[in-house]
Amino acid sequence: MKQVNFLFDFNRTNMHMPTPRLADILEILIIAFLVYHILAWAKTTRLWSFLKGIVVIIAFILMAELLHMSTILWIVERVFGIAVIAMVVILQPELRKALEELGRKNIFSNVLSLGDSRIAGRFSDNTLNEIVRACVEMAKERTGALIVIEQNHPLTEYERTGIDVDAVVTSQLLINIFQHNTPLHDGAVIVRGDRITAATCYLPLSDNRRIGKELGTRHRAGVGVSEATDSLTIIVSEETGKISVAYGGELERALDSDRLRERLRVLQNRHEEEAPIKYFARKAKVKK
Repeated sequence: MKQVNFLFDFNRTNMHMPTPRLADILEILIIAFLVYHILAWAKTTRLWSFLKGIVVIIAFILMAELLHMSTILWIVERVFGIAVIAMVVILQPELRKALEELGRKNIFSNVLSLGDSRIAGRFSDNTLNEIVRACVEMAKERTGALIVIEQNHPLTEYERTGIDVDAVVTSQLLINIFQHNTPLHDGAVIVRGDRITAATCYLPLSDNRRIGKELGTRHRAGVGVSEATDSLTIIVSEETGKISVAYGGELERALDSDRLRERLRVLQNRHEEEAPIKYFARKAKVKK
């Protein structure tokens, strides 16, 4: 009898649901808001790929737990602390950038504008034509050029290494910037949307051994920034006068005006994030 009463009291206690307070609802909304915007911000950085890797690792650990793989779980327990420290070290540039944006109070405006295609780096037909015209003219004159077109991944860290320009993209301006013996000709130009944001910018060099020895620093810089971001880089060779395009770590060489316009059009009208990468990779392999 006592056991029956105990079970009755236990069930009655568990059936009683606590009444949610206004503070509880507000707390849930705040947490959901923060998680959503943190993920939205992470999608524009290298942190997004890192998070996908973490999801795979977590799924592997859960499988090991379900199958009672004690040795793997023992190893995970021992390396967990080291993994957290390593994560902080690896993501140090991204965390620093996030804190800087928060300090400038621009983080919320940046997050809320992620869905705007104009801010996401799309460029107009006029900008496309001006870039193609400038590259063809510079190729004829064998004027070296390095033009980086920003997409979703912000290039702010590279802009800071150069000089602010903030001007509408025109072929005349691009040609003047890369003319020999001018103050802005050395380094890369960064294009965001329909504007040139900065010139003389320094880019990371690729250590890809598949890049031919005959290619110099300009080509390695173009491939390097395409490996670190989702930007497209146009390289005009000073030695050969040939136009190359770097995207997703792939380099396609010796493009004419029609093919360059086609590559830019693919990037301009993209509908899926991975589509341009597969397209340029396929073209680069054919070219090789």
